[in-house]
Amino acid sequence: ALSLTTGPRALGLSDFLTALTAYDPHDPAHVTLMAIRLPRLVAGLIAGAALGVAGTVMQTLTRNPLADPGILGVNAGAALAIVLGLASGLLTAQTQYVWFALAGAAVATTVVYGIASMGPGGAQPVTLTIAGAAFAATATSLGAGLLVVDLAALDVFRVWQVGTVAGRDLALLGSVAPVLLVGFLLTLPAGGWLNTLGLGDDMARGLGQRVWLVRLVVAVGAVCLCAAGTALAGPVAFVGLVVPHAVRLLTGPDERRVMLGSALFGAALVVGADTIGRVVLPPTEVQVGIMTAVIGAPVLIALVRTRRVTA
Repeated sequence: ALSLTTGPRALGLSDFLTALTAYDPHDPAHVTLMAIRLPRLVAGLIAGAALGVAGTVMQTLTRNPLADPGILGVNAGAALAIVLGLASGLLTAQTQYVWFALAGAAVATTVVYGIASMGPGGAQPVTLTIAGAAFAATATSLGAGLLVVDLAALDVFRVWQVGTVAGRDLALLGSVAPVLLVGFLLTLPAGGWLNTLGLGDDMARGLGQRVWLVRLVVAVGAVCLCAAGTALAGPVAFVGLVVPHAVRLLTGPDERRVMLGSALFGAALVVGADTIGRVVLPPTEVQVGIMTAVIGAPVLIALVRTRRVTA
């Protein structure tokens, strides 16, 4: 993942270690590795881990095996907020992306859950999926309409919308860090709560769990992770959907292991997809959002064919 062709030779892991331990600001290879490759690698790791854990939490909270930040409309809400920020002129720097994404993800989550709760049975897996799909379609249409009349915003937004970790810098990573930290602190230690919640709300209450509080805390953490991942890499598809199912095949249903595994596998998937995208069509590159869909779709089909997807 660290290999990079620069000038007459390819830079590899040994060059990266040398740049870390004996950085020379006058060496073009060192500057390239530390200013371009390292932030891109870290952004991929963070975005993948965040989206993987967020997908696990959403599937558990909604008891819906198809739940993920994309299907439930959370990514679309974050993207619409960024479009509004660009069109209004309020969003002027990459470091502001995370705050607009956080606001949009929070609004999307609230709206989708509110719409799904209006049904006679409350927020059920099917109603959440339908409400999420409807909200995502609406948000995407509104965003597209705004971009059509604002070509300057379109030029900035179109690359980010596909999903990419190229061009990220340490300032953007620093702006995402607080939101990311809150998200992981609220979700990763909650595996035991989610295991209890998976037994059903009545059983969880009987075991002394405050169901509404657990749902609120973990949902806030998932929204923070969605916002951080989307701000870094754009609305990357399939990571939050496929990774939890693949991890459950290895770890079983224990949510503590599933969340940790989803963080690791999600990070590996995004970095691996980014690496493949850089070398598959030289001298150009394929954005990571496209590659995760290309990789994730066959994996999801294989999981469905083996009937191992948790119902």
